[in-house]
Amino acid sequence: MAVYFDHRIEAPESSGGPSQVAWHPTQPVLAVASNSPTTGGNIDLYLQQGEHVGSCHVDRPFQPTVLCWHPTKPLLALGWETGEVLLLTHPSGEQTPLPATHTACITLLEWSSSGSRLITGDQMGVLALWKVDARGRLQGSHIVKHDYTKPLTYFTRTSALDMFNWRKAGNGPPLKMGPQEGLVFYVGTADGKVHCVDEHGRSSPVLSVDGSIQKLFYLKRREVLAVVTETLLLSQYTLGPEGGAQELMKVKLSGKSGQSADIVSTETGLLITATGEQVIRLWDLERDDNYVLSLDESLGFEKGEVLNCVSYCTAKEILAAGTNRGRIALWRMVSQPNTRTDTKAQWKLQTPTEIEGNVTQLQWGSNLNLLAANSVTTVLILCEHVMSAHFGQQVAAVQLTPSQLSLTMFNTNSHLTLRSDMHIKGVCVTKDTVTVWNGKQVTVYEPSGATLRNTGSFLCESQVLAVHDENIYTVEPNRVQVRTPQGTVKQLLAFSEAEGNPVLLSVCQGYLVVGTDTAHIKVFDLTRREAKAHCSAKNLVDLTPNLGALKSVKCNANGNQVSILVTQVNGRPDHRMYFYDVEMDTLSHFDFFTGRPPSGISQADDTERCVRPLTELSERCPVSHFWDENEPRLFVCETVLVSSPQMDHLDRVDVLVVTFFCTQEHGLLLQDSYPKPAGLQALLALDVPYYYFTCKVGTMTNASAPAAQSPHMVSRRALRDFQGLENCEKATRDAMLNFSFYLTIGNMDEAFKSIKLIKSEAVWENMARMCVKNRRLDVARVCLGNMGNARAARALREAEAEPELEARVAVLALQLGMLDAEKLYKSCGRFDLLNKFYQASGQWQQAVETAETHDRIHLRTTYYSYAKYLEAIGDKSMALVFFEKSDTHRFEVPRMLLDDALSLEIYVNKMKDKNIYKWWAQYLESQSDMESALRYYEYAQDFLSLVRVHCYLGNIQKASEIANETGNRAASYHLARQYESQEEIKQSVHFYTRAQAYNNAIRLCKENGLDDQLMNLALLSNPEDMMEAACYYEEKGSHMDRAVMLYHKAGHFSKALEVAFATEQFAALQLIAEDLDETSDPALLARCSDFFIKHGQYEKAVELLVAAKKYHEALQLCLDQSLTITEDLAESMTVTKESKDLSEEARKELLERIADCCMRQGNYHLATKKYTQAGNKLKAMRALLKSGDTEKIVFFAGVSRQKEIYIMAANYLQSLDWRKDPEIMKNIISFYSKGRALDLLAGFYEACAQVEIDDYQNYEKALGALTEAYKCLSKAKGHSPDEHEARMAELQHKITLVKRFVQARRLYEEDPGEAVRLCEALLEEPDLDPAVRIGDAYGFLVEHHCQRGSFQVAYRKLEDLQKMLPSLNISYYVSQGSLDALQRAVGVPLGRGQLSGRGDRRDSGGEEDEVEEDEALVSHQGD
Repeated sequence: MAVYFDHRIEAPESSGGPSQVAWHPTQPVLAVASNSPTTGGNIDLYLQQGEHVGSCHVDRPFQPTVLCWHPTKPLLALGWETGEVLLLTHPSGEQTPLPATHTACITLLEWSSSGSRLITGDQMGVLALWKVDARGRLQGSHIVKHDYTKPLTYFTRTSALDMFNWRKAGNGPPLKMGPQEGLVFYVGTADGKVHCVDEHGRSSPVLSVDGSIQKLFYLKRREVLAVVTETLLLSQYTLGPEGGAQELMKVKLSGKSGQSADIVSTETGLLITATGEQVIRLWDLERDDNYVLSLDESLGFEKGEVLNCVSYCTAKEILAAGTNRGRIALWRMVSQPNTRTDTKAQWKLQTPTEIEGNVTQLQWGSNLNLLAANSVTTVLILCEHVMSAHFGQQVAAVQLTPSQLSLTMFNTNSHLTLRSDMHIKGVCVTKDTVTVWNGKQVTVYEPSGATLRNTGSFLCESQVLAVHDENIYTVEPNRVQVRTPQGTVKQLLAFSEAEGNPVLLSVCQGYLVVGTDTAHIKVFDLTRREAKAHCSAKNLVDLTPNLGALKSVKCNANGNQVSILVTQVNGRPDHRMYFYDVEMDTLSHFDFFTGRPPSGISQADDTERCVRPLTELSERCPVSHFWDENEPRLFVCETVLVSSPQMDHLDRVDVLVVTFFCTQEHGLLLQDSYPKPAGLQALLALDVPYYYFTCKVGTMTNASAPAAQSPHMVSRRALRDFQGLENCEKATRDAMLNFSFYLTIGNMDEAFKSIKLIKSEAVWENMARMCVKNRRLDVARVCLGNMGNARAARALREAEAEPELEARVAVLALQLGMLDAEKLYKSCGRFDLLNKFYQASGQWQQAVETAETHDRIHLRTTYYSYAKYLEAIGDKSMALVFFEKSDTHRFEVPRMLLDDALSLEIYVNKMKDKNIYKWWAQYLESQSDMESALRYYEYAQDFLSLVRVHCYLGNIQKASEIANETGNRAASYHLARQYESQEEIKQSVHFYTRAQAYNNAIRLCKENGLDDQLMNLALLSNPEDMMEAACYYEEKGSHMDRAVMLYHKAGHFSKALEVAFATEQFAALQLIAEDLDETSDPALLARCSDFFIKHGQYEKAVELLVAAKKYHEALQLCLDQSLTITEDLAESMTVTKESKDLSEEARKELLERIADCCMRQGNYHLATKKYTQAGNKLKAMRALLKSGDTEKIVFFAGVSRQKEIYIMAANYLQSLDWRKDPEIMKNIISFYSKGRALDLLAGFYEACAQVEIDDYQNYEKALGALTEAYKCLSKAKGHSPDEHEARMAELQHKITLVKRFVQARRLYEEDPGEAVRLCEALLEEPDLDPAVRIGDAYGFLVEHHCQRGSFQVAYRKLEDLQKMLPSLNISYYVSQGSLDALQRAVGVPLGRGQLSGRGDRRDSGGEEDEVEEDEALVSHQGD
């Protein structure tokens, strides 16, 4: 809770009425411009309490128009109506005028964000840009000047780096700005035009609106420029890369016409306007929403009060508005995480601050606690002050107003009010004195009956103060003064320069703890005549990372523990609570953000209690802390929930009061956590057995005290362990504290020892309540025993079956009447027990909600129980609703409404439920109202009841119609029984049939000789009835075909076959045989197969033999009768490996016989499959070879991995046209290689070489193939060494001949003569052909002589060739060109003839095949 102290500025007598105010952005210095009709205008500077700075007075005989502070330096720019611009320096008062540039009234003054540039503008439209150095001194004349010819009305700027990095640079370099600053700004004129001045100083028009521009502002998030005119026309524009603007939206703002508007914009896109109305209008440009804020007369505002001006503090999210009645309204934005509420509801109106006059201007100061208000006649500086409060020795003081205190003496239960003649900044109370101070003066009061007497007052500029006994402790630089109540200094407690200046004081019992501005703490012992240092000063900066400053220090009653609150370097409050152990000289902490103590602070051994703080103490920040005045172990801390977007704060307490035991031996132990009650302001103190809280204004605080004596501003709440024991004596209080402490640390012996002398049941009950918090059920049993509470002890014993500790503890809490049970059930997720708890406690709404959201398995049960409860309290209408939700209304509602027949009938007709109709019809039938009963039976579609009632009434014909129309089986059965009793057999059989009661129908048919109907009924009935009917026919000896069919349909094939064979019903045998399978009797199958063989139906016989597992007989029958073995038949004869019918050898033999049979029938693929299943891959390969399926042969050879199969596959592939398919050639080489058949591979290479010679005359490739053949043959192992050697020699000789011919052809280019000689020598070899064809050798010579022109020699060689090979086609060996030239030379016609087949091949596609074969050979040679 805060109040505002108002300080009137100490204006000089010569000053006129204030016209403008301006706070410095970072320093608490206020500039005020005043106007006087007689003397002109002046400028004065004031400090935060209104003190006038005499050196900074400026006066002129004309009026000031604009004030603007430098963003960082104490430099004020002043604009006057004559066009003069002046720079005023604080505190020296140095005045620096700008060179005369403007001749008209100054309307614009603005600094750049870094303060290196100043923009000035006047009413004639002249705009100038000035440069200021780092020390705030003007640098020459203006650097940019523009003349817009129209009055300049408003200015806004943005960063060129952020907003205009996409602008194309001009010809000149950008203006030199401050570090990383590119100044781009917009200027609005009175004729509605907006101009942009870029970072180069160039001006360009951007947009134009109707009317004079009142405000310009830029929305960074949306990159939008907003313009407001004097007529309150709002326009929004997006800015293009070339400087143009595109209008997004235009809207007329609401407001009072003819009234100047005060308009404020926020960084979040909120536009706030005050136009002299009774409301403030807000436009949310981000969400495109608008709303108003109005005054509340209940808070002290007057009817008709209007709002003139507004000011918004972004950091504190407070909106201030000034009224014409001298009040300042404050709205605080209330954050509501995880909820989506109305925008208007986020602003909360505070109690107004009242000043004098008409408030025309407001401005928030630099340190966020200052607000300047211009009230036409004077300026007031409002300084925010947190209400002072203090508690000591059972006396509490709370500040109500700047000069008024509320005092409460709890020892006497009395209340006093202190009114002081000064603004109170602090208060300190003891049982004998009340000390107040304002930073300049200290006043001491003593209670005297119902009044307070002033016993001393003295001047002292101490900002903090502490009191102990008759001593007052104040601070000044580097020391603490010990004073008397009259101000006399008795003692000085000195601090070194390194230890710093004392800024914090706190007294507990006989110890004073001092905190300094250098983060040192020091404890003094006050129990003696003079204060003595209890420990040396401790520097916390070295022990605490990121420490900024001390915020609060407190010590315990023994002076051995000091608790410390700090702020971080960035100014934010620290989440940690620090504890300094004076005796051990150690610093530890508890982190409220994580809910964990550090490893250095010990915890109790109970792990479950150690985990519990993680959830309820996490994500918090401590705001205040206190030690008990008498119990040194007990410490309390008030924490608030930290707002974080990643955290889910639903069901979390905003303010939590946490109590710890803090000892040297056991560290920090959680004792209790207590949500701050609603209506209370803040924690004030801890004094066992109470917490003390300050209250909000108007809140009743102490329910236990009489209303007339109730304190107004302080409330106390009993600690958990002392509820019901608030007035106990000190011995009991100490025993309870010891018991709680030892219970917390787990020392049960000491815990029981501390309470062994206590006999009070109330005390034992309180200790049992402690056990709920500490989850110590073992201790609770002892407490319940001492209480004599047998029922609770039994309930606790029965609860041991629950697996969760929290669920067992909740049972104890229930027995003790504690509200913790609900929280415990929620924490362990036992919503079923929580549901029962709500039901048992009569909280039916919560029970229903819990069942609907978490315990849906018991949802209907909960609805039912709630309905029974509502019925019990007489709320039948709501009970009816919940009976319906529980789906029990069909029975429960008629039962509930049975006494009210009219309501019941209305409900029945309303629900239109068949079950309810039926119930109502039965009720009517019981009342002998048959006509109505029939109608409701018909509504319920209860056809059985309809037929039953009609039969009862004798309307059997109507009953027959209903049964026939509906086909209802129950109705038909009932009607059939009626007809049977009346011996109408045919009708009875008919309705038995409709009811599917075939056994009854069959019984009547047998009894009455209805054989025709019997057959049909038997076929519709079950097998037992079929058997019975078949026996009936067989016994009668007639209709034997029917007996066979019924036996067959009933599944008794043996009996059916027996009767069929006996009566020679061959057609029936056919039908029966179709249903036989392997599950049938083998003897029966064999008998049927013999029957089919005898009658020539061999396929069916084979199927039956296979079903009988007589595979060999079936196979033999196929062979004998030449039956084709299909794949399905073969599969049916294939026995699996897991089968026990045949041994493995017999199974393989059977498979081979099946395969042999398939081979005979030409089904090679199936034969291959069966051979493979039999494991005989060679036979499988042979079968596959016969099929000629090359693809499967290659695949099978690849997966079989057997030498013989590889060779067989390769041999088969050689039979194909491998010359045209290189893939086949690769597979041949691969299979021979994998089969280790190197001699065969050598033969294949020889064949390849011969193909190259015969088809393509490619001796180079032939030589390569022969070389590969020789390599393979050399590795092969022949059967006969002599034959192997002979073949090797023959192959070597062939290679030699081919190599010589190849050498001759290669040598021809270099030495044709030698090449010819080699070729002629080659022709002399006796066995040249087929290694080298003679025609190729002669053709080589003929070509040579033709090229040389020796046509006669060539002709002779040609004749020699023709003699050796008379039938040879010459053109195959000699080119056609050479033959033509030779014919022309010798004049002898040469027969060309047709090219042979080989020649054809050479000319058509041979080259392509050659390439493919070459690839195959090369790939293998590479392998």
